[in-house]
Amino acid sequence: MKRALMAAALVLAACGDIASNREPGSADGPWNGAPELTPHFPPPTNLPAFFDCVRASGGAIVSAHRGGPARGYAENAVATFERTLSQAPAFLEVDVNQTRDGALVLMHDDTVDRTTEGAGALSAMTLQAFQALRLQDEDGTTLDQHPPTLRQALDWADGRAILELDIKRSVSYEDAVREVEEAGAMDRVVFITYNIDGAARLARLAPGAMIYTTISGARDLDVLERRRVNLNHIVAWLGTEAPDARLVEALAARGVEARFGMFGEGGDFANAARVGAQIVAVDDAAEAARDLDAADGEEGYAALRCAS
Repeated sequence: MKRALMAAALVLAACGDIASNREPGSADGPWNGAPELTPHFPPPTNLPAFFDCVRASGGAIVSAHRGGPARGYAENAVATFERTLSQAPAFLEVDVNQTRDGALVLMHDDTVDRTTEGAGALSAMTLQAFQALRLQDEDGTTLDQHPPTLRQALDWADGRAILELDIKRSVSYEDAVREVEEAGAMDRVVFITYNIDGAARLARLAPGAMIYTTISGARDLDVLERRRVNLNHIVAWLGTEAPDARLVEALAARGVEARFGMFGEGGDFANAARVGAQIVAVDDAAEAARDLDAADGEEGYAALRCAS
């Protein structure tokens, strides 16, 4: 971990001016003062070191829930991902589900009713039928967009974004890991698991993977270590309430970062950094990025300096 922290310090020093070449944003354009995402915010090439660096800097990074849907932009859609990245530097959380013929696709629900023009269970649909559907936004407006496969999303994200993969119950970790490995994307995704058993299993399948998992106390870290999980590849999910400061401190002492969610409209997003979280999952990535930028006490968005 000392080596990782030294690397983080070097990244901070080398990238001290990364956010200086910035163009003013407009009210409905990129967040105020946002840089272009390329090359000023390329996706990190070493996720464990990136998270160490963000923790060392006292900053936080935004995670766009379901990719950041908005009016005219459906959840879990490539067009939405592009809009989100034009609005704010963010990771993109997406939902991985499965069709009847075993294809891994992006869809949150078990049915397609809420987010497409179609109806019925995803598990009853072939990939061809699924991709023929048109997506709908949160107001129910049908869009000229079709739902992507996981592989299409992984290929699109190469060089553009970090994807956080929320693997639904219908999908095996084995299938998800295989798809990520075949895409050559293991170093640019984070797997989301919901308990330490899931995290340990995924770590056995993909020892180099970065993993979010629910952590309720420091003892959970002891269990993970006994199961030979590298804690430098773990980020703790702490729920949707402001996390306990003592737990965040205990996690940091073990080299584990914290993530929690602030969903819905408005909110004191800057509180994420104040309580020591390194990543905050939100619905409005642009608003959260503005708050974090204004509160981090740095010239420019602090977490940008940890990207290399």
